[in-house]
Amino acid sequence: MLFYLVFKRLFFAHLIRCPSNIEAQNLTGVTEIHLLGLSEDPHLQPILFGLFLSMYLITVLGNLLIILAVTSDPHLHTPMYFFLSILSLDDIGFTSTTVPNLLVNLQSYSSSISYGSCLTQMSFFAIFGCMDDMLLTVMAYDRFVAICHPLHYTVIMSPHICMLLVSVCFAISLLDLQLHLLIFFKFPSFKDTEIASFFCNPPQLLGLACADTFTRDVVKYFTSTVFAFFPILGIIWSYYEIVSSILTMSSQGGRHRAFSTCGSHLSVVCLFYGTGLGVYLFLDVASFPRESMVASVMYTVVTPMLNPFIYSLRNRDIQSALWRLYRRKMPLSSSM
Repeated sequence: MLFYLVFKRLFFAHLIRCPSNIEAQNLTGVTEIHLLGLSEDPHLQPILFGLFLSMYLITVLGNLLIILAVTSDPHLHTPMYFFLSILSLDDIGFTSTTVPNLLVNLQSYSSSISYGSCLTQMSFFAIFGCMDDMLLTVMAYDRFVAICHPLHYTVIMSPHICMLLVSVCFAISLLDLQLHLLIFFKFPSFKDTEIASFFCNPPQLLGLACADTFTRDVVKYFTSTVFAFFPILGIIWSYYEIVSSILTMSSQGGRHRAFSTCGSHLSVVCLFYGTGLGVYLFLDVASFPRESMVASVMYTVVTPMLNPFIYSLRNRDIQSALWRLYRRKMPLSSSM
């Protein structure tokens, strides 16, 4: 029922401003949201277009290579690499939610987006962003089981359990989306139509709604607690157990192998949560617009682009799989 209301409002409703007083009942209907954009300099926009197009293509190609390597190599058909391939797929969706629209705006020298497109972008951004949170937590749990309970690893992380964990991650992401959409139906009027970002960022879009400050803060910090703080606690607990288990190992080689399997994941976690928390909790957009914009670019564009490099450069299994895939394709290309 809620999704029916979403699409009903998406296609048949107009965005309206908050009434300035009780007598002002004839509200001005508008159909567009105005985004701040990265730069208003027309000479700089072609450079930004080329830069972000290159970063987007690198992101898609790098993550597709990770997916291709995992699916084509039987040696990588393990829970850890299964979750990595799902994370790569999610990163493609995550960056595709914001960058293509940014490229269109840079090319057309426009900074506006229709209300329906804005709500759609916010919806997919919430789903893919929350999915990233949950997957990083699940990957930490996978490493915990592999290092702390190696004898029971294949039983605990069976294919059925792995699929169940991914399904739970997706269900939680849908719940996050429902909470964001609920506030827009409860407060359908907006007090402004300008967002200080280059995409429809959920917290900033929520800030435009005609809701009191207390309601907005409750929604903001509730979603941050449930969908960010709890996953972070899960990751910290997993690595606390992992480090405790590693310190009890007598073999130096065993310690090194255990730490090496966690290094890439820890790097991605620090990069993702460091920039994400900066965007949503610590940076006030009104007070630090430039810093908030830089953190948003790092969070939505740079992090998904760096993930394939982090996992491939620090992981010999991925490197070997990519090399075998390359050698397998070379004879086919030479024969043609």
